[in-house]
Amino acid sequence: MYKALFDHIEKFITLENSDIDKLETCLELSKIKKKEHVLTEGQICNTIYFVVNGCMRQYIINEKGTEQTLQFGIENWWITDYLSYHNHVPSSFYLQAIENTDVIAIDKTVLEALLIEIPSLERYFRIVTQKTFGAMQMRIKYLFTMSAEERYHHFNDHFPEFVQRVPQYMLASYLDFSAEFMSKIRAGKV
Repeated sequence: MYKALFDHIEKFITLENSDIDKLETCLELSKIKKKEHVLTEGQICNTIYFVVNGCMRQYIINEKGTEQTLQFGIENWWITDYLSYHNHVPSSFYLQAIENTDVIAIDKTVLEALLIEIPSLERYFRIVTQKTFGAMQMRIKYLFTMSAEERYHHFNDHFPEFVQRVPQYMLASYLDFSAEFMSKIRAGKV
């Protein structure tokens, strides 16, 4: 089960066998059931999750009481509330499994110690974080520059696996329109 994470790390850095052994002792495998939350608003996030199998999402509940999906995490993606995790403040977000999901969880204090012991891991997490930040920037750009229909088609063209796996209302909220509008787009009525 750890192989997926080690394979992902090896795409960016090379770890010594002793570092792999050290890292392996610090990882925790968790099975998260569909619809189960690993974080709710107000909790302090002390864990970062690597998705081995399954799908998770990060969302908020807006002032109207509507869920607004901000991020998805599928196989080989990391997901957490970075602000709560790094600043030790209550979370503004929810983290939930969309499918039955297997994750590798790393506690913050454990990761901080590992980054000191295995400096090359710092580089790995910097690269992953930069990629995540870049993806978020592009998402914001698309929200500001594309119509709802264009956002749907762009997302469908670039991430067709999400369109098949994620419930329609979650995908619609991620793309910032209603589930009803999503139905119209998919039916070609827009």
